[in-house]
Amino acid sequence: MIDRRDFVKTTTVGVGASLAAVSPLGGTPPAPRSTPVRRGSGQQPDVAVIGAGTFGMWTALNLVRLGASVTVVDIYGPGNSRSTSGGETRGVRSSYGDRPHGFLWASWANEAIQRWLQWDEEGADLLLPKLFFQTGDLILREEMEPYLEDTMAHWDALGVEYEQLDPDEIRRRWPWIRTDGITTALYEPQAGVVRARRAIESVAQRFVAEGGELAYARAALGDRVGGSLSSISLDDDDSLSASTYIFAVGPWFPKVFPDLMGNRLRIPVGNVFYFAVPDERFMFPNMPSYGVPGCTGWPALGRDHRGFRVRTGGQPGDDPDTSDRWVPPEAHERPRAILEQYFPDLVGAPVSETRACHYEFGPGGQFLVDTHPELDNVWLAGSGSAEAFKQGPILGEYIAKRVLGIEDDPELATEFALPEEEFEEDSFTTRQPPDPL
Repeated sequence: MIDRRDFVKTTTVGVGASLAAVSPLGGTPPAPRSTPVRRGSGQQPDVAVIGAGTFGMWTALNLVRLGASVTVVDIYGPGNSRSTSGGETRGVRSSYGDRPHGFLWASWANEAIQRWLQWDEEGADLLLPKLFFQTGDLILREEMEPYLEDTMAHWDALGVEYEQLDPDEIRRRWPWIRTDGITTALYEPQAGVVRARRAIESVAQRFVAEGGELAYARAALGDRVGGSLSSISLDDDDSLSASTYIFAVGPWFPKVFPDLMGNRLRIPVGNVFYFAVPDERFMFPNMPSYGVPGCTGWPALGRDHRGFRVRTGGQPGDDPDTSDRWVPPEAHERPRAILEQYFPDLVGAPVSETRACHYEFGPGGQFLVDTHPELDNVWLAGSGSAEAFKQGPILGEYIAKRVLGIEDDPELATEFALPEEEFEEDSFTTRQPPDPL
C-alpha cells in the first residue's frame, strides 16, 4: 500500500504552488466511458471516496483533475433519491447574514455561481443538460433586521451586485407577489437554481470520463493497521484498499461512525412541494427565487416544469436506509398558507409532486472537513447544513487540495474541524428541522 505522505509528495512534485490557482473546471475532458467500472480488490486507487453526493462527487472529480487515481463507492449511485443531493432542485444564493460564518459562505457561494455558469458552458459541448438557471433571488421581510443588514455588509465587502427594494417596486416588477405587511426586500440578481439530481449525475459522468472509477456497493469499515485504515469492506465479501479514504456519507455518518458522529449530527427530513402553475408568471424567467420567513422557493423551470417550489420544515430524521421519503398530508397546510400569504393566484393549485430528504446539521452549523481522530488516513466530509449543494464546485476543490496537502490554511482547517460540542440526543431522536430563512 502506498504511504499517504509519499502519495502526497508524488502527486505534487513538478506541479508546484501554481496548482492552488488552477480552476478545477478547466481543461477539456476525454470522451466518457459507456458504463461505470467496478474496481476489484486487487486494484488499489490512491483515494477511495465513500459517498456519491455533493461532497463525494465534487471532491472525487477534483482529485482526478489533480492527478490522483480515485474510486467512488456508493450503494445507490450518484443522484439517488435517498441522498441529500438527490432532490430535483437546489437554490444558489449568497445571503448568509444570519450565520456566524456567513461571510465565508457568501464568498464561496458567490464564486460557486460563476463555476455553475462555467460548468454549463463546458457541458454544452458534451451534450450535458443545462443545470443552472439564473433566476435572481428576492428576500421579503416586514422590517429591516440584522439578517438583511449583515447580508448587505457581506455583499458590499465582496462587491456582489444587489438591490434594496420597497413594496411599490416589488409590485411593479412582479405584481402577482402579495406584499401586505412587507416594508423591505433584498434582490440578488446573480442568484439562481440548480437541477440537483442531474447535477450530481453530470459530475459523476465527467468524473468517469476523466479517469475516475465508480463502484456500486455498500461500504463499511474494514481492516485497520495501527492508526490507519487498510481497507473498506464491500458487498459479497469483497474489499477495497486505498492510500486515503474520504467518507462523505451525509445522513449515514451516524451509522458508519456511531460513537464519533451519533451525537455530532442531526439528520432531520425536510419537506419540499412543487405546485402546478396556472401560467407563465410563475415560470422561469418571469420571477425570481424567493425567501420569506420560514420558507424558500422558486418558479417552475422549463422544460419539465416540476412546478412552483415551496420548502418548509419537516419531520424528525430516522435511518436513511429505511425512512419514508414522502410528505404526510398533515404537512401540507403550511405551504398552502405560504401561497395564500404571498402568492394568492396559486391558492388551490394542485401539488405536482413532493420531495422529502435528509439534511445534516452539526452543533455549530458549519461544514465538516477533517481527519478522523483515530485513523490518520481517513477524512470526514459532510455536515452540509442544507447549504453545501450550491457550494459543491468550491467545496470539492477545497477538500481535494486539503487531502493532497496543497491547501493548508490553518484558519479554514479550524473552521471545518470536527466539533468538540455534541448534541444531547443522538441523531435518530432529533427534533424537527428548522424552517428555512
